[in-house]
Amino acid sequence: MKQFRALALTGAPRQPSRSCRLVLAAIGMTGCLSITAVALPLAAGASPHGSTSFLSHFSTVTNVASTVPANGDVNPYGITVVPQSMGKLVRGDTLVSNFNNSANLQGTGTTIVEIAPSGAVTTLTQLNGALPGACPGGVGLSTALTTLPGGWVVVGSLPTSDGTSATAQAGCLIVLNSAGMPVETWSGSNINGPWDLTAVSSDDGAQIFVSNVMNGTVAHSPSTVNHGTVVRLDVRLSGHNPPRLVDSTVIGTGFAERTDPAALVVGPTGLALGDEGQLYVADTVNNRIAVIPFALRRWAPATGGGITLSSGGALNGPLGLALAPNGDILSVNAGDGNIVETTPFGRQVASPQIDPAGAGGDLFGLTLAPGGHGILFVDDGDNTLKLFGPGPSGH
Repeated sequence: MKQFRALALTGAPRQPSRSCRLVLAAIGMTGCLSITAVALPLAAGASPHGSTSFLSHFSTVTNVASTVPANGDVNPYGITVVPQSMGKLVRGDTLVSNFNNSANLQGTGTTIVEIAPSGAVTTLTQLNGALPGACPGGVGLSTALTTLPGGWVVVGSLPTSDGTSATAQAGCLIVLNSAGMPVETWSGSNINGPWDLTAVSSDDGAQIFVSNVMNGTVAHSPSTVNHGTVVRLDVRLSGHNPPRLVDSTVIGTGFAERTDPAALVVGPTGLALGDEGQLYVADTVNNRIAVIPFALRRWAPATGGGITLSSGGALNGPLGLALAPNGDILSVNAGDGNIVETTPFGRQVASPQIDPAGAGGDLFGLTLAPGGHGILFVDDGDNTLKLFGPGPSGH
């Protein structure tokens, strides 16, 4: 596939031309801005950030803490940093969701742990009881994890009954309050195997983007099908009332997915929202990073798995994504122990090793450390939270 520049918008809103209205209607959105670049071929060596990458500031990997709670859950997947203190949530702490139970069965984990920068660990929640709404298959906490204003935590569930893809079901998103108690579930036709998510929010609302990996996997076959989706959930926030899901829109289709005995399922995973409303998606099966333009506003899906931003090179089965302060996309590889930095123009500018064992399959979720002072990531090889940060001299 050709590589393309990510969408760039500039200028103040103005009276849209007829051609602008026709183009935007074709891709499923309304409203026009001055468009300077849409899906243009990648200029060789182009980089908007010069020669210094964000990852070049870091060189040392340190263990922060074990992610194994008292019940023995393992396989940490989801990760997010708490933005404000409320209830059991402490600003600057890291939340980590566990996908496996103590018997190491995939899709059976029930816990979210909270880890302080000092390494102190507490259990935010253990979801053993009945949920306050529908969740087909029950609880198996995935990489999909975020916090919303008001102390609400949203976590994905892609459950199994015995750790195998043959018993995997559609699952749901579970909403917890700041005490770690489940207060709501979101499930339905647009939520089918929520694998990862990212969110943007204000005081009274949020938009949550979810990648789904259980669409069209007929009889849970290991054969690849291009039925993976990305869904935007529009959520209303209102004081102490639980968040309310007001709308869901499929904004991306055609992502490759398949079941896998080692990883349960392989499909669209990490999501990161760019500064101009473009959504980056890790297409693990096809070893690429894709982009969905106009993710905040589009009402019809980008088909064919979106636009390829970057593929091959240092990418080796990209999983989790995060956006660096300079606008670059950070991804961790399933096939080795590396993290890759890719510019919004598709150029890969750094790929240091962050898994000390150098093994494949250990990395999944990642997020920026508070203040941008490194990258926090989970290592399911030894069930730990780690920090990729400055060395002793600050480099």
